[in-house]
Amino acid sequence: MTNDIRAIAPAAHGASGEIPIPGDKSISHRSVMLSALGITPVHITNFLHAADCMSTAACMEALGARVEFQRDDELTVTGNGLHGLREPATFLDAGNSGTTLRLLMGLLAPQPFFATFTGDASLHRRPMGRVAKPLRSMGAAIFGREQGSKLPLALLPAEKQLTAISYDSPVASAQVKSAILLAGLYAKGTTTVTEPFRSRDHTENMLKAFGVQLDIGEKSVTLHPPKEMKAPESIEVPGDISSAAYWLVLGSILAGSDLLLKNVGINPTRTGILDVLSDMGADIAVENVRRSGGEAAADLRVRAAKLTGTKFGADIMPRLIDEIPVIAVAALFAEGDTVITGAGELRVKETDRLQAIYDQYNKVAPGSIELLEDGLIIHGGKALQDATCFSYDDHRIAMSLAILGYAGSGIHIENADCIAISYPTFYETLAKL
Repeated sequence: MTNDIRAIAPAAHGASGEIPIPGDKSISHRSVMLSALGITPVHITNFLHAADCMSTAACMEALGARVEFQRDDELTVTGNGLHGLREPATFLDAGNSGTTLRLLMGLLAPQPFFATFTGDASLHRRPMGRVAKPLRSMGAAIFGREQGSKLPLALLPAEKQLTAISYDSPVASAQVKSAILLAGLYAKGTTTVTEPFRSRDHTENMLKAFGVQLDIGEKSVTLHPPKEMKAPESIEVPGDISSAAYWLVLGSILAGSDLLLKNVGINPTRTGILDVLSDMGADIAVENVRRSGGEAAADLRVRAAKLTGTKFGADIMPRLIDEIPVIAVAALFAEGDTVITGAGELRVKETDRLQAIYDQYNKVAPGSIELLEDGLIIHGGKALQDATCFSYDDHRIAMSLAILGYAGSGIHIENADCIAISYPTFYETLAKL
């Protein structure tokens, strides 16, 4: 942990202008992983040059791929084919990235070599059992702390080809689904994953771009293992809607604001934030819709509006789980109560985000947040005050606190620089507003 404290002064006027949105974190991870399974170079643009995605790039290099950066957000990845990954010489360090770890568990479980994973202190606390369980049922040998559910983890060489499974996932999780599908690339037979609700489908879109045959149902996906990966020449990563979410909320709650957010990914499995803010009365227009690499993107214009409280739960949660901290900020500025349920997943993120929101937001708006086992009740419209709040080294908590302070009465954030995990230029962009 760092000990930096950042002071955010309250806004002097509404926020206006254009904001280019950095590359989508989920798609950046997957673009490097799958490109490393081809045999021809893949040119990736608008890659998110942030700590989590750099962990993935470093891991793929350690596994034998060639990763060459032309600029911070532009690189070329050349792999050695679907069966060309090699045994790493040392630990694979996932840093703070749960996506790196969980997806690589699926990719490496079928390989004929030994691999060990580590990460930072936060990642060592996060549960991996729900990924390890289905992989073990396919024949993977995974060992680690607490019955193989926590780092450090070791994957022993697969003694024989993994067996495909039809897995009914108890949770709607793109990381669980993706790990199983990546293992399924090497499995005997077709692999099917069924979820209670449809989770984000970036892995499916990327696999299709690499020529993998998939059958997509309303809540299920079936993968037919390919003989080889047919890499595209280029991948343009759309802007991350999770990063755009901070500006969508700021533009909605700060009087006089008018923001144009450029090149935002609007994959339907990720746009829950747009639905919730619209339900609250936000003024958001979707402009210049286009597609690239199987993903939809658009420019989003947001203007200040009078928000009212809303209610949402488990059915929409897979489409906005990462945006709950900043949605809670919007709820503090809304008229009436906002009730969030079905968000128990937030308790096992980089920190317990439900507890963090309760503890820290109540410092700024005393008595505004009630904590539920799987959610929050937020009473909007209460008086705000400057306070010193702790980020828990959680990038999404830090950025949400910054928006809360900027649109309110100011704030001081401890361990503020953890935003480098997903949005290194966040404070710079906020200052320009």
